[in-house]
Amino acid sequence: MTSTPSPDAGVPAPARASAPAPRAARPGLDRTGPLTLGDKVQLADAKGRLHTITLREGGEFHSHRGVLRHEQLIGAEDGVVVEDNHGTPYQALRPLYADYMLSMPRGAAIIYPKDSAQILMWGDIFPGARVLEAGVGSGGLTTALLRAVGPEGAVHSIERREDFATVAKENVDTFFGVSEGEDHPWWDLTIGDFQDVAPTLGESAVDRVVLDMLAPWECVEAAGDVLVSGGVFLAYVATVTQLSRTAEALRDHGEFTEPDAWECFVRPWHLEGLAVRPEHRMNAHTGFLITARRTAHGTRALTRVTRPAPGSRDEEELNHPDNEGFGGGSGDWTAQDVGERGVAPRKIKRALRDIRQGRDR
Repeated sequence: MTSTPSPDAGVPAPARASAPAPRAARPGLDRTGPLTLGDKVQLADAKGRLHTITLREGGEFHSHRGVLRHEQLIGAEDGVVVEDNHGTPYQALRPLYADYMLSMPRGAAIIYPKDSAQILMWGDIFPGARVLEAGVGSGGLTTALLRAVGPEGAVHSIERREDFATVAKENVDTFFGVSEGEDHPWWDLTIGDFQDVAPTLGESAVDRVVLDMLAPWECVEAAGDVLVSGGVFLAYVATVTQLSRTAEALRDHGEFTEPDAWECFVRPWHLEGLAVRPEHRMNAHTGFLITARRTAHGTRALTRVTRPAPGSRDEEELNHPDNEGFGGGSGDWTAQDVGERGVAPRKIKRALRDIRQGRDR
């Protein structure tokens, strides 16, 4: 049996690898190549001030320094430097996902990129995964989950507040370039409570459960039903009391491994000549992450052998009504209990206005 020699036969490896691999055109901020109509572009001046525009036919960017025409950027390479009509230079780059998340209009507070990165890694969000998310907020984490699972996967998001869901959908659609009136192909968004929606999905319906809500411990039972054996439960909570109560609920369920919890700090550094030092400000505590694995359905998890401090595992003390949040008490929690500020309707309207104007700016 003979074979036809490859066209690359006899060509040195460096020569074969010199041409970049072709990339498929993608909507949203993920794409590469020359800037085109509809692209979002981040303009940075010499002082590092940022302005985000959407390239439009005949569009113009106005500042107190001058006017920059969009046509100067259309067809230009990503990272080009352009000048306005008064000679002010700007570096033009497509914004990264982290840029978009921090600058996107929002109603509810977002999960910061540092926490989203931790969620994707320790939640093991893989291409093709089926993820059930609850607490959509403004859509920042949802965007990260959709990018991670890809078109072979699926994300089902549940949000109790319809106004939050509306803001999240518009932010996600803007990022991925989904046309108005259409839906993201691998994303479902449901208005309702987790405990009501999750049971309709069926047993072992998802690979991962990611919760960002006030009382995730109330959802542990339903999460255990829909998770596959070996699946990951992950919750993002703001306070120590929420963290403790969620951990106790996972232990009480009996079919989750011993939970792990942590928080993540990011400390930026100032870099200027010999003045290399930590920045005076940092994103310190934003929230806690807690994870646990689902055991095989019907299999009790092994109890970790520990030497707890005296009284730390005393059932009577844990369940005392005075210890609301640490296992005791049965009252319903409100946002005020954990210091969350309410979101005024006018803030939702302003976020929606900014999203829609941004598409045409």
